[in-house]
Amino acid sequence: MVIAEFSVVPVGTGTASVGKIVTKAIRTLKRHKKVSYQLTAMGTILEGELTDVLAAVADAHESTFVAGVERVVTRIVIDDRRDKEISAEYKVQSVMKKLGKK
Repeated sequence: MVIAEFSVVPVGTGTASVGKIVTKAIRTLKRHKKVSYQLTAMGTILEGELTDVLAAVADAHESTFVAGVERVVTRIVIDDRRDKEISAEYKVQSVMKKLGKK
């Protein structure tokens, strides 16, 4: 399983607000039943098998073009750890523990 963070940034929409287009991109994630996701203020965290996560990101990316955008910048960061199973929650709890917070 991998953990990934991605963001979709529509370019040249004629407005500073991109929320409507980003919402359409996030809605596509519901079609990817094997991928869990968590929306954050600056991106979306995905968990699942690598091929499933990449398919979900590609779907979200493509949805912006379907919405009429002519250019999009999609950023993705993938954490693929193979020595043990991890999750986004595990990573947060590990840091919190080191901070002395449970």
